[in-house]
Amino acid sequence: MSFLLAEMDGQLTRLIAYFEAPRTETALQLVQRAGYAHNLSSRVRKACLAGMIRSRKAGTRQLRLQGIDTIARNLDLMSRLARRAVEQAERVERPKLLRAEAYVAPLKLVRKSVARIHEALEARDSKLAVQIGQVHTELGAFHDRLFRTYTRDMRESRHTEDLAFGLLTLNEVTGMGEALQTVSEAILSINIGQSVQFERYFALRSVLAGVARDEEITLQPLAETRSGSGIASVNLRGTKGETVAAVFKDGDRHKVKEERVGVKSWNSVYPGLAPEILSYEKSGKSAALLIEHLEGETFEDIVLGGTDAALAEAQKALHGTVRDIWRQTRTDDPARMGAMEQLRKRMPDVYRLHRRHASGPQNVNGVRVAGFDALTAAAAAREAQLPAPFSVYIHGDFNLDNVIYDPVARKIRFIDLHRSRYMDYVQDVSVFMVSNYRLQVLDAGTRARIAKVATDMHAMAAKFARREKDPTFEYRLALGLARSFASSTRFVVDQAHARRMLLRARYILETALAVPEGREARFKLPMGKLFRD
Repeated sequence: MSFLLAEMDGQLTRLIAYFEAPRTETALQLVQRAGYAHNLSSRVRKACLAGMIRSRKAGTRQLRLQGIDTIARNLDLMSRLARRAVEQAERVERPKLLRAEAYVAPLKLVRKSVARIHEALEARDSKLAVQIGQVHTELGAFHDRLFRTYTRDMRESRHTEDLAFGLLTLNEVTGMGEALQTVSEAILSINIGQSVQFERYFALRSVLAGVARDEEITLQPLAETRSGSGIASVNLRGTKGETVAAVFKDGDRHKVKEERVGVKSWNSVYPGLAPEILSYEKSGKSAALLIEHLEGETFEDIVLGGTDAALAEAQKALHGTVRDIWRQTRTDDPARMGAMEQLRKRMPDVYRLHRRHASGPQNVNGVRVAGFDALTAAAAAREAQLPAPFSVYIHGDFNLDNVIYDPVARKIRFIDLHRSRYMDYVQDVSVFMVSNYRLQVLDAGTRARIAKVATDMHAMAAKFARREKDPTFEYRLALGLARSFASSTRFVVDQAHARRMLLRARYILETALAVPEGREARFKLPMGKLFRD
C-alpha cells in the first residue's frame, strides 16, 4: 500500500505538471506508468483476499482488509482517470480552449488528499477521512464552473470538437472526487466497525453529537428495510465507562419522520410499548434516529427457534398486550381497512416476480373462471359496504419481526411503527397471521407450529370480536388475509411457496364473494386447513 500511494503521488505530480504546461512528452510519461499502479493495486488486493480467507470469521480484521482492498481498487481507478484525462486533453488542437490552468488547483487538492490516506488509515483518524471525502464536493463545484464555461464557448465558437474533448477531460478529472469519497467511506467503515456511506456517517455523527467520539462507537448492522433505510445497533461508552446500547436508523426523511411520529404517538397512547427516541436529526432529504435498544427476541426468532414453553409464554404476553391495547384505544368511529385497494396497488409488483399468475379470465371445460384482478375488484365493492363498527390504534406493519418479547421482564415491545394509526384491528390480525405462513421453512414440525401461532391469534381476535359485538369480523378478516397472502408473494422467490399463497388468496376471495349480500355475518373460513400445508 505504501508503494502504491507513492506511485500515485508520482503520477498525480506528472498530471499537475502536464496541466501547468501541456506537453506531449509529459503526457507520455504518465501514460507509460499504466502498469505500475495496476500491478501494485493487484498485489495489495491479493494480499487482502488471502488474509480474509485465512481469517474466515467476520470481525474488525475482515472489515479492515475489505477497506484496504477498496482503497487499493480506487487508487488504481484514479490512475486510469489520470491517463484518460491526458489522452483526451492531447486531442485538443487549440490549447487555449482547454483552459488547462484551471485544472491545476483542483488536482493539487487531489494529490494532497491522496498523500493523507496513509495517515488517516493508520491513525484511524475519522476527521481526516472526512476531509478526504469532502474533495468530492469541491471537485463537483469545479466541474460545474468549467462545464458552464465550456458550454458557453460552444455556443460562441466553431471549434466544438476541441471543447467536446475538454468536457471529456473535465469528466475524467472530476471522477477522482468520487474515488476519494469511496476511499473516505472505507476508512470510516474501518473506524466504526460497519460499512457506512459518506452521507450516512454524517447522519450518525449528528444524532450522536455530544454523546460519543468515533473511537467510542461500535456499529453492528441489523437490517436494511425495503424502503432503503439502514438499521444498526450502536454501542456507546457511557459517562461511567459502561456500555450503552441504542439503535441507529437512517434513510429517506419522510420515512424516518413517519417512524418518529409513530414512536411518539405510541408513547402517548400506550406508554411503555414503543422504544424511547434518544435523538433525531434531519438534513436535506435524509434523516436519522437514535432509538432505545430493546432487550429480548423478535417473535419470529421465538417461533422458529424457541422452546415450546418460551413460545407459549410469549404468545400469552402478546395476546394480553394486544387485547389491552384494543380495549384502551377503542373509539366508536367506524374504520375502513381498504384491503382490496391495498392489494390492487401491490399486484403489479407481484406479477413482475410471478408472471405466470398474471392471467385474465379463463374457460375451463365450459366454465368461466374470473381473473384474479376481477375478483379483487368485486371484493372491493363488497368491502366498501362493511366498515368495522369501531376503531383501535394499530401497529400498521404487524409482522413477526416487528414484535419483541423480553422474557426477563415478560413484556411485549413494538418496533417499526411508521404505519401506526387508528384503523380496523383486522389489519393487524391478518398481517400477523400471514407473516407466520410466509416463513420459508419446510420442516413439517415447524410448519405445524407456525400454523398454530397463526390460528391462536385468530382465536384470540375472534373472541374479542364477539365480546365487542363485531358481526362482520370474519368476513373482513377473510379479505385482509386474501390481501396479505397475495401481496406477500412479492417478497417470496420460491415459486412453489408463492403459488400456495396465491391459490389461498384466490380461494378466500371466491369463497367470500359466494356469500349472499347481507349474510356476511355468517361467514367463516376453515382457518386450520387454510394455514396447514
